[in-house]
Amino acid sequence: MAKIAFDPGITERFSGQIRRIINEDGSFNVRRVGGRLRDAGYFLYFMNLSWPAFLVQVPLIYLGIELLFAVAYYLIGVENLQGAPRNSAMQGFTSAFFFSIQTFTTVGYGHISPNSFLASSIAAVEAMSGILSLAVATGLIFARFSRPSASLAFSENAVIAPFQDGQALMFRLANRRPNVLLELEARILMMTVENVDGELKRRYAPLSLERPKVYFLPLVWTVVHPINEDSPLWGRTADDLQRLQTEFMVLIKAFDDTFSQTVHARRSYVAGELKWNARFVPTFKAASEGEMELDLARLNEHVEM
Repeated sequence: MAKIAFDPGITERFSGQIRRIINEDGSFNVRRVGGRLRDAGYFLYFMNLSWPAFLVQVPLIYLGIELLFAVAYYLIGVENLQGAPRNSAMQGFTSAFFFSIQTFTTVGYGHISPNSFLASSIAAVEAMSGILSLAVATGLIFARFSRPSASLAFSENAVIAPFQDGQALMFRLANRRPNVLLELEARILMMTVENVDGELKRRYAPLSLERPKVYFLPLVWTVVHPINEDSPLWGRTADDLQRLQTEFMVLIKAFDDTFSQTVHARRSYVAGELKWNARFVPTFKAASEGEMELDLARLNEHVEM
């Protein structure tokens, strides 16, 4: 029986050229097509949005719903809205729009009200839509605030630096937030693309680390893979790594002391993001007050050897 090749879940065989497997923000470089509409996962989409994008898209959706109902009121006739000014078409639509906002948010100032069965029916549907939408938005905001997540800053580059009597692959990471992370673990997978009998195949090799775990992360952790005879990097050059489309996939696991839950972070470094014969410079120092001062802006700072 043939030996089964190691596959971390990203497949072994593929065709074509890809940019990278893991993007710089930790997301996987995968675009799904051909799925069903109900599988789109809209809740997950809004959960994974950045806060600026979330605070822009959610109000725009609310505004779109209110505009749809405003159009409905306008089409049935603004005269069906008692107390709505309608001296012109623009004034009539504006009255319908602001009445839509009041109904959707259940504010109801009282100077405009439906005075027909059709207008009352539309208002009833909009009021229910507003209540349900508010519940969904409240759940999203609560879930986003209460969800534990790691905000780790990685160095933009990894370096091949002198280490003991040889060299080592190194990158650095630090916690952006003031919360406490405990029991951190790091794993690195080296992915290469090889041509086997005219077919492109990915090969994965776990890299052993000098220190795969640390207890705390109040400062900076420099993750080190010694390049010795047992290392897949032994004897490799920068050109070799470029030719093999090498990518170093980093997985970090930690325990968040604030939420008492495990959090994860991902990052990858492609061959073009490696700096050869370089070393990182210190990012922290003892301040005059006697405390340690960490400068996150210098996390990627390195010097050529």
